Formats: sequence, C-alpha cells, structure tokens
Amino acid sequence: MSGNIDQTAAGIRLGWRFRRELAKLLRSSRDCAGILGIEPEEVKLRGIEVLALDFDGVLSHHGASEPLPEVVGWFEKCVRIFGENRVFILSNRPTDSRRLWFAGHFPGVRFVSGVRKKPFPDGISKVAELSGAPVSEILMVDDRLLTGCLAAVSAGARAHYISRPYISFRNNTRTELFFWLLRRVERLLVRMAK
Repeated sequence: MSGNIDQTAAGIRLGWRFRRELAKLLRSSRDCAGILGIEPEEVKLRGIEVLALDFDGVLSHHGASEPLPEVVGWFEKCVRIFGENRVFILSNRPTDSRRLWFAGHFPGVRFVSGVRKKPFPDGISKVAELSGAPVSEILMVDDRLLTGCLAAVSAGARAHYISRPYISFRNNTRTELFFWLLRRVERLLVRMAK
C-alpha cells in the first residue's frame, strides 16, 4: 500500500513540474493514436536507439499474457530495426506469463524489474544502464500520461503517448473501466494544469 501512495505522490509532484511537457505530449498524440501508427524506421531516423514499451494498453489489453497478433508483426519490425537487446518491456505489471511468452518468442527482449514503478524514472535509468545508450536516445511508449510518459520526461528520455490504447471490456471489465476512467482524469488534469 505504501508503494501506491509513493507512486501517487510522485505522480502529483512530478506531474506538476513537467505539466507543459505532458500537455505537449497530449496534443501531439492526436496524430498517432495507437502503437501500429508508430513507424519504427521513422523513430530510428529521429535519433532513437532504444525502445521501452509498456504492456497493458500498448501491446495488448489489460490482463493479457501476450501481445495482440497484429502487434506481434509490428514488434518483429522493431526488433529487426533496433535489435532485441535494444527493446525493453517497462511495465508496472511484469507477470511471469508475459516473461515466458517473450522468452519463447523474443529471448533478447528484457523486462525491467527491481526498480521503483513508474512514474519514478528508475526504470528509464535502468534501460539506459542495460542498453548503454544515453537517456536522450530512449523512447518510452505508454498509454498513461502520469506514469510511463511522466517517468520518461522526468528522466530526460523521449515519450510517445498512446491516446487510444487497447481495451477489452469483455475480458477484464472492472480493470479496463478503472483504467479508462483514470486515463480520462489524467488528460483532464494535464489540460487544466498547463
């Protein structure tokens, strides 16, 4: 419980400090709403050397054990362009079933763990350490403004906000409804704070 309180306090404190950057992310998210709209080649041309990807909402709906089939092809493209050792999963829920799926399909892709959860920038710092890349060359892709995007911005990395995440009310109604509402509140707070 203490961890959730710490996360919330950090989200409020860091969110206020980086409110302008978050507002810019929110405005720019209208151009590319989902993960499939991100072109890995273009990202690489913009100086990104390492990808850090959230799982829930970004690669699949909440509670899923593996990425959606249409996302797997996109993920394969990322691995070809960046290399498996330059693609990371930075999720606040790195479940064993997800780790097993990636170990069987993309064994070089690493899950970041053993650090404070997002919005703390620790995960981004760990990605920089493991990849050997400067933080400024890391792109964090997340569907939450006040967790993953905020962690990236506060660490000095770049962020891409997924404004239309994968959702499955049929598979996980309560959780999806909670996060749907949370995302709406985050957007409202960011708009009001700018």
